[in-house]
Amino acid sequence: MKSITTALLLVLSVFNVNAAEFAVTSPQFKSGQTLHNEQVYGDFGCHGGNLSPELNWENPPAGTKSFAVSVYDPAAPTGSGWWHWMVFNIPAQTNQLIRGISASNQTLPSGAIQASNDFGQTNYGGPCPPEGDKPHPYIFTVYALSTDHIPLDGNSSSAMVGYMIHQNLLAKTSITAYYQR
Repeated sequence: MKSITTALLLVLSVFNVNAAEFAVTSPQFKSGQTLHNEQVYGDFGCHGGNLSPELNWENPPAGTKSFAVSVYDPAAPTGSGWWHWMVFNIPAQTNQLIRGISASNQTLPSGAIQASNDFGQTNYGGPCPPEGDKPHPYIFTVYALSTDHIPLDGNSSSAMVGYMIHQNLLAKTSITAYYQR
């Protein structure tokens, strides 16, 4: 009986080693670090470059038909947080968003759409917490979806896109960076 248990544990550990996790990284920051000035918003009293960081992801679950990406600050003093960026309808063969994606959508993967953020813009809006506040977390999330198309456009709110994401969610992975001024 002991040899059967040992063999079963060995087989299970092999499967566990080979089951790579869905993960997101960025060359501009590591999870837990402070965002650089190039990612900070360039208005509202902030003086940053407002450049989206490069995001790379790997090992999405089987059945992934598209991706979405969001940047969210749950500590914003609004009662509901602050959506800084929402991109959806990213094709399933994509595993990266490049640094510095613009509002013109010319640098997005074909078919991807940027939704309206809480700045009222359809592009990346970097961190700009109230001066003197504690460091705010900025959660960069990649969602693997079971649909190849969310039937919304760039005029849609991030909250509406978020609703549709959660209706089609297979898995998600996040990294969190911080910023304070």
